[in-house]
Amino acid sequence: MASTPVHLWRLLVWGRRLARHGALRPFEGPRLPASLRFIARLARFGTAAPTTPDFARGLTAVGPAAIKLGQALATRPDLIGADAAADLARLQDQVPPVPWSVIEPTLDASYASGTWRDRFASIDPVAVGAASMAQVHRGVTSDGRAVAIKILRPGIEAELARAIDTYEWAARHIETLGGEFARLRPRAVIATFKGWTDGELDLRREAASASELAEALEGIPDFLVPGIDWARSSRRVLVIDWIDGIKLNDAAALAAQDFDRRRLAEVLVHGFLQQAIAQGFFHADLHQGNLFLVPATPDHGARLAVIDFGIMGRINRRARMYLAEILYGLVTGNYKRVAEIHFEAGYVPPHHNPAAFATALRAVGEPIRGKRAKEVNITQLLDGLFAITRSFDMQVQPHLLLLQKTMVMVEGVALTLDPQVNMWEVAEPYVSNWVRDEMGPEALIADWLVENGRALTALPRIFRQWAAEHPIPGAAPPAPPLPPLPERSGWSSLWLTAALGAGLMIGRWLV
Repeated sequence: MASTPVHLWRLLVWGRRLARHGALRPFEGPRLPASLRFIARLARFGTAAPTTPDFARGLTAVGPAAIKLGQALATRPDLIGADAAADLARLQDQVPPVPWSVIEPTLDASYASGTWRDRFASIDPVAVGAASMAQVHRGVTSDGRAVAIKILRPGIEAELARAIDTYEWAARHIETLGGEFARLRPRAVIATFKGWTDGELDLRREAASASELAEALEGIPDFLVPGIDWARSSRRVLVIDWIDGIKLNDAAALAAQDFDRRRLAEVLVHGFLQQAIAQGFFHADLHQGNLFLVPATPDHGARLAVIDFGIMGRINRRARMYLAEILYGLVTGNYKRVAEIHFEAGYVPPHHNPAAFATALRAVGEPIRGKRAKEVNITQLLDGLFAITRSFDMQVQPHLLLLQKTMVMVEGVALTLDPQVNMWEVAEPYVSNWVRDEMGPEALIADWLVENGRALTALPRIFRQWAAEHPIPGAAPPAPPLPPLPERSGWSSLWLTAALGAGLMIGRWLV
């Protein structure tokens, strides 16, 4: 861990680079402490900084770690403001690649024996894409398959470790200021960012995420995830199937294709909902650069494919149920139920009034109901939502913010596919069906039986533990436990299976 002078020096150097692009101008506002305003103005002195801040270019000038931090901050418009978040959304890791002569030794060193030539017939030395942490080359395996080869940049681990050390130091000091700084939980932001980077520094974890996502999307056949070449992948190298498609950020190439734009927009929305709502595991970086149009073939119509599995999100089942009810309530205008869910989930402190919270939600939701996404002023919508979070002392939920950021991305991509699509209209049938399936009588009875069945099977163990800790005076010592009998070991699971079956039958009868 670096010393305080080292942290301060790094912040001064980074601050000067940010100031050249006007990225520190927001810190000159009258509501901020005088000392902070003075430092921001001093850093800008003599730089000819633009009046309108260019946060994306400023962070790019600072370095790879700052680019990744900017992507994390893009999920926190409540912390940095809606305009800054929109600007940071431009950060899609577009940086110059490392020369092949520099990256080739890293590729060779990633294998326990031999060189890359023992595993690949050829690799194009010109990178097809470069990011702040890794770059991608096209290759052909020794058995003739076209693949994409992702390789970590040399020295990236040490560079990120130094930067994150300073970010954590700064976040601790900012949070001690209390008030709004404490509510926004900057340390949690950096912790989330650190989790992302830890995952991206081990490409085996990215491979595992891709494999898990492929399983989650089995029910959406037109949403493809490339296969993993586990034998050729390692901690610093990821090898996946090559996607023969057109990136969705290539507007000219898309315009030349003949495909059902409405259907693919629906595939995108349903694919995202399948990940986030049904499975609780979602790709959290679904921008146009990570999505491909796979043109139609004689066997299949046009499909979507996704790459880059470094940033993934998770939501547990209870949170997913809350989220689905919230989405459904907002779509249908049931603000009273949406407010109740926020209190049940603990998102709003109990000393507030649910009816007042429902009214605040109505003030934000009603102006956009029935409108298409392109008719909604996102900045005003976010300002209204953040005003509610401040008024009702809502603590930030990092996993929900990541989901919110991804939803905004998905909506934007859907509009590039079909400018007339209404994401909420597409989502409503899926969400309502999921709510019915997960919260209907059958599901509720099954959940109750499973929960209580587990409790009942645990009672003998709890009783034995209590008896061992509270022996009866004068009683003989307990006999040593007998080994479990094979014919008894299945009784609890058999009883639970029978109970579940009975519960489902009762549920169907009730319906």
